[in-house]
Amino acid sequence: MKASKYRLIILNFLTPACLFLAACATVPEPASRDSEGLTFIHLNDTYRVGAVEEGSKGGLGRVVTVIRELQRQGRDVRVLHGGDFLYPSLESQIWDGQQMIEALNHIDAVAPMYLVAGNHESDRRMPEQLVNAVRASHFDWLGDNYRFATGQADVDAALKRKFTYQHGDKTVGVFALTLHPADDGNDRTYLPVDRDYIGIAKQIIDEFEAQKVDLIIGLTHLHIWLDHEIAGLRKYHPKLAFIVGGHEHEPQYKAQTEDSAAVMKGASNARVIWQIDVTFDAGGLPVVTGQQLDMDTSVAVDIDYARIDAKWRDQLLQLYPFLESRVGTAALPMNATEEVIRNGENSWGNFIVDQMPGAFGEPAADFAFINSGSLRIDDFIADDILFEDIARTFGFSSHLRHLTVSGAEFRQLLEVGFRSHLPSKGYFPQVSGFRMCVDRGRPVGERIISLQVPADDGWQEIDATAEYTLVIPDFVFKGGDGYMVPEQRKRNASRPGSELKYLVLDAIVRAHAEGRAVGEAVDPANPRIEFLDAAQTACFSQ
Repeated sequence: MKASKYRLIILNFLTPACLFLAACATVPEPASRDSEGLTFIHLNDTYRVGAVEEGSKGGLGRVVTVIRELQRQGRDVRVLHGGDFLYPSLESQIWDGQQMIEALNHIDAVAPMYLVAGNHESDRRMPEQLVNAVRASHFDWLGDNYRFATGQADVDAALKRKFTYQHGDKTVGVFALTLHPADDGNDRTYLPVDRDYIGIAKQIIDEFEAQKVDLIIGLTHLHIWLDHEIAGLRKYHPKLAFIVGGHEHEPQYKAQTEDSAAVMKGASNARVIWQIDVTFDAGGLPVVTGQQLDMDTSVAVDIDYARIDAKWRDQLLQLYPFLESRVGTAALPMNATEEVIRNGENSWGNFIVDQMPGAFGEPAADFAFINSGSLRIDDFIADDILFEDIARTFGFSSHLRHLTVSGAEFRQLLEVGFRSHLPSKGYFPQVSGFRMCVDRGRPVGERIISLQVPADDGWQEIDATAEYTLVIPDFVFKGGDGYMVPEQRKRNASRPGSELKYLVLDAIVRAHAEGRAVGEAVDPANPRIEFLDAAQTACFSQ
């Protein structure tokens, strides 16, 4: 059994050898907040205190190193966070995000942080966890299209609206917007949201202009197309320089033009962040230079931050020492990062979804699928499979449902998984028991051009009128990620079955006991999901 990959990562962070030598040097006093250079560091969707991919990518400790180096260069650094950090993660199931609050507080002590609430900040149905998080926060929570309605006066008053601060003789204004329940946000009475994103942004910008604000920034947790729409306000408001946000988990960029503000998003878990330098032209208008920074082994982890990482890791292992236990072996490295698992067929996704058809006993269900957003590990599964790999994969409840649908209903249900052409969408399905050919150039709702089921002689098109059995997550069954199961089918469905994470664990342990490794490479000659491109005239090679 190999040594614990997670513990070794943290201990290595505390060694004297540093790849980024400045991180190991004595840290001088930060430059004055009135210094000439104005720099923003933007990150979003950070679910872990530590790094991912066995410590080689991301991690807030590397972000701290970057901030300190910029401050040594005389830059006035401010940190913008695009939301999603309290949930979901293995640790947040235990501590309700308090580990992330401490981590972000550490960053805020190095450089002021401004944060917009993402949809995962309101995962819990009651407000207590958010109340505790806000009270423990040293950084600023910003919000202009939502408010806190927790019933706790100090917490409700902590959310800052129409936020401004001074950089030398320049005034910077930041408006902050988050997702409405109709657009993938959570419907919570303690966090009401106004859906008029454009109207509210324009209203705040107008007020900033009346106050003679010199630089206007949008900080959002919205879909990228909404950010692009808001960016178009620059045509009439030239001081709107850029919009940074979250929700998408891979880097996004749109350059600043006369008619549009720049738009930027980073990668989840700080694998990619943005450095945004702002200057002002002769007319006093802001000019933006954005630089994408890869947080990899070329950037050392800040030593002070590494102690926070190690502390929470030790507490986690005190509660669950078996997390580092090997439960099986991977037959091949399986890339389960969100960039991969939310965009196409995937070895880890295939292995997981293949455990679902038999969840309710014999006979096994005809089909199964799971939304990729339910698979939260954002990492590689390779060599030894640890119990921790399974625990991190399932950040939410993984209860399953068994129901019957017609072929036509099944096709309509699956269309939801292909409603966007944009990358890294949590509703992208990992599938078992059937195969699909998808043309994203067709209208939404008509993109599945072939849906095939097993037949005696290979494959055949699904029968629209036939009845099929299906296993899906309870989250999807209840309408999560936009999937809409027909109401009559819901009424006739079975009660939730086993949790998928236990089925996956059982399959790995059984394979290990039999001397088998788990996982298979995706077969490009026989894909479960194939995307038709302009050069193709037919789906599937066989």
